[in-house]
Formats: sequence, C-alpha cells, structure tokens
Amino acid sequence: MILVTGGAGFIGANFVLDWLAHSDEPVLTLDKLTYAGNLENLAALQGDARHQLVQGDIGDATLVSRLLAEHRPRAVVNFAAESHVDRSIHGPGEFIETNIVGTFRLLEAVRGYWDALPQAGIPEQGLAPSGAGGLAKSDFRFLHVSTDEVYGSLAKDEPAFAETHRYEPNSPYSASKAASDHLVRAWHHTYGLPVLTTNCSNN
Repeated sequence: MILVTGGAGFIGANFVLDWLAHSDEPVLTLDKLTYAGNLENLAALQGDARHQLVQGDIGDATLVSRLLAEHRPRAVVNFAAESHVDRSIHGPGEFIETNIVGTFRLLEAVRGYWDALPQAGIPEQGLAPSGAGGLAKSDFRFLHVSTDEVYGSLAKDEPAFAETHRYEPNSPYSASKAASDHLVRAWHHTYGLPVLTTNCSNN
C-alpha cells in the first residue's frame, strides 16, 4: 500500500487514478478537502476496494501516525500543499502553516513510523523482515512533490531549470515550498529518512 496526501487535488487525483489503472497495489488517500480537493476527481474509484479516502490534515500528527500504524504503507507520496501564487500573496499564513509546518509534522510522523520498521532480514537464518508485510526500512520511500517555482523566474529564451539551479523563490508560495524542500532534505541527511523530491513545472 501507498499513502498519498493531497490525493483529491488535481495532480494527486490524476496520480491516484493512473496508479490504480496500472497496479493493484492499494492506495490510501489523505486529503483535507479544502478549495483544492474535490471528491469528484476520485469519483471513478467509488466502490473500488483498492482505494480508501480519509479526510484529514497532514499537520495532524496524531491522525497521520495512526494511519501509518494501521495501514503500514511502503511509501508516502506527498502532494498536499497550499498552492497558487496569487492566493499566497493575499493570504500567506495558510501557506506557512500547511507547506512548512504541515510538512514538518508529516515528516516527523513518517520518521517515527520508519524508525520502527525492522532492518533487512537475516539471510543466513532464512528470516524475512518482520513488520509491514515484510516491509523493511530499506524498502520505504518518502516522495515529496514540489515545484520548479522554488528556482525563481525563467525567461522564455532561457534553458529549463535543473536540480543544480540555486533556490530563488519570489512569492510566499514558492518560499514555503522551498522551505518544505529543505526540511525534506534535512530529514534525509540528519535522520537517514529515504526521500525523493520532484520539482515539476506548471501542471
């Protein structure tokens, strides 16, 4: 199973639909169902035993920890975020709360879950890893979905951004996403949490 946050939003829902179109691996969707989350995006999955939707906030550490303990996912795909530059200009507080504080709380819940996973099995004794259906620490991944806007503005005649570009966020939205990227990176380097970060362009 995988846990998808923000899975009722535009990008998250398309990911969930595509995932289940090509895989029988179950998906647990966690979405706050604010302005960006739309249950109609997932209507095609109604009655599908492979999918479960939970309304909730990534900043609710108690809820996230409970879902992780109950469902034992092998991966967390984090789409949840406040988005749109214009919205962030008129109300930056929500962006700080969800994109920075929410990501921090999600990372801490995931770290606690991952810390409790067993190391790989002991081959010489023929033992398989215990825990989440054989899930070991090395099997787990945290995928953080970010934006290319953390790199700043790009003129039409300039080449595309690359991972080597420096961060130059220009709005509360991009600054909050840049901060979340830095948290994810820090949780990898400090605690060893196995993470991946994508910085996709406009969708």
